[in-house]
Amino acid sequence: MPALLNGHPRRLAVLDYGLFQVHETSRIIGICGYLIQTDAGENILIDTGFPAKYASNAAAASAEDGLDPFGRVLSLSPKNLAPAQLALLGLTAADITLMIQSHTHIDHVGFLHGFPDATLLIAAAERALLRPIYWPGKEAMTWPDQDEILIEGDTELGPGFDVYLVPGHTPGQLAFCVTLPDTGAVVLTSDAISRPEEIDEGCAGAWDVEAAKASAHRLMQIAQDRQAMVIYGHCPKQWPELRKAPDFYG
Repeated sequence: MPALLNGHPRRLAVLDYGLFQVHETSRIIGICGYLIQTDAGENILIDTGFPAKYASNAAAASAEDGLDPFGRVLSLSPKNLAPAQLALLGLTAADITLMIQSHTHIDHVGFLHGFPDATLLIAAAERALLRPIYWPGKEAMTWPDQDEILIEGDTELGPGFDVYLVPGHTPGQLAFCVTLPDTGAVVLTSDAISRPEEIDEGCAGAWDVEAAKASAHRLMQIAQDRQAMVIYGHCPKQWPELRKAPDFYG
């Protein structure tokens, strides 16, 4: 596949999509997305957080979607929605060059339909589902009608921007590595590795546990080989320490 991006990653912003508490462990996790800008003026958005209804009435939205047995939204205001997080960076939906969907769980697809002018990049295995996963047992979303690029394996989007197909958490889970001018290589595991301890725990609860374990070990080897900083999908220890929008890693 020809390179999709012309520029090299220049800086990366972590987007703060709110806080969630998992009932079983009382673990409090941050919900994140990413905005990567290249030196060619391209803006790449990875994931869009919870749907807007969660900022209006999280309790009602959770009841509607059946989230209550799993956990609860602790903090999610309008400022944690994708448009507001982009606004912190001086961006709007029209500025997004490429929208990447790491996978299609509810805390990642809230604004899946919010960027109709951007090309959507997603794993072919995830897009092959009848609908986005959203939340087990719920069919609350349909696929957007927009230009798509389907990933069937590891792909270099452009210089210094790699996408990895790492199934297990979901059929088409994606992870990423971007190389920044000062920070160097940064591996974004998304939910392929929510937190480091998940590997020792055997990736319990994954859609395909064996595939998830293999993908997690592969990503950690990539990070080691590239001497990369690792940003995990939902790590309680790491989340408070991460630099978040409007700040950047450069």
